[in-house]
Amino acid sequence: MQTKVEQPEALADGWEFLGEAINEPGWDVWGSSPVRTKDGRVHLFVARWPGEYPFKSAWRVYSQIARYTADSPEGPFTFQEVVLKGDGQGWDAQGYHNPNIQKVDDQFVLTCIANDGKGRHGPNQRIGIWVADQVEGPWSPANGDPEKPMLAPPEDPAIWCHKSRVGVSNPALLRMPNGSFHLYFKAVNPANHRMSMGVAIADKIEGPYVMRKDPITSNDRSIEDGYAFIWRSQVCLMTTDNHGMLEKGGGLLWVSKDGISFGEKPFLGFHNLREFYLKGNVPKSAKKHYNQYVKFERPQILMSEDGEPEYLYCPSGAALDGSDGTNAYVLRRRKGME
Repeated sequence: MQTKVEQPEALADGWEFLGEAINEPGWDVWGSSPVRTKDGRVHLFVARWPGEYPFKSAWRVYSQIARYTADSPEGPFTFQEVVLKGDGQGWDAQGYHNPNIQKVDDQFVLTCIANDGKGRHGPNQRIGIWVADQVEGPWSPANGDPEKPMLAPPEDPAIWCHKSRVGVSNPALLRMPNGSFHLYFKAVNPANHRMSMGVAIADKIEGPYVMRKDPITSNDRSIEDGYAFIWRSQVCLMTTDNHGMLEKGGGLLWVSKDGISFGEKPFLGFHNLREFYLKGNVPKSAKKHYNQYVKFERPQILMSEDGEPEYLYCPSGAALDGSDGTNAYVLRRRKGME
């Protein structure tokens, strides 16, 4: 039985497109997860890899997690350091990707994926969680064991994503009001071959995380890139809508009271980049590095001090200014939409 929720204001109409957040010559940038520190500065944790390699395969091997900073949420953001990268050993030998940064009490918590570089890529993707007392690090595995990921595909065939062809990916961590931790992830359901979102739950940040038996989204086509946040006493999960459940190339906002049952019908989270924000006018100089369809992916939100979505950060496979690599973009919630 699904939990009834109040319909939230649709976020999609409230965003205004500002432009680039990160443009790093020579690098492909993907994902951009924000956190604000006490000094008011905003830090974006991103995945990036050298642009000299083919986009579709390079991230699986060369992607690393880097930190960029700015005095304002609107940027410009400048590179500070490489936070995590593969060393060719263990479950996280390569392909650090899809970062999600959170501030939990006095700790910074960084969640991302990596893979062991062995066998067919996809099923070998795993999720790790790292913690640090300062945003500059040093970072250490939250489970205390660098040899083990925090979350791996289930061995139990009764769990929905057993033998997922993408392993577990696209992580988003959320501390619930009761103090437990929900680790949201993308996987493929072999029963219908669709990418859906699942959740694993732990009493404490270091785990262990126990995976729910069933997926938490009732999508009728593949979705991914979940970002979790609490808004107006409801648990929200924003995902991409790459295949047009509501608006192809836009975003979906799934809403829940308990963080487990997200209902059958999502709302719009953001609009299509090409048709809505650019009004169909993609610059002639734009370079499409990944996917010919000009859209946003991997959405992540910076919340205001009073708990409202304030800024939205997304990468795109299209460099609108003709850059030699992909960039991260930023949108701002218009005043009066609170």
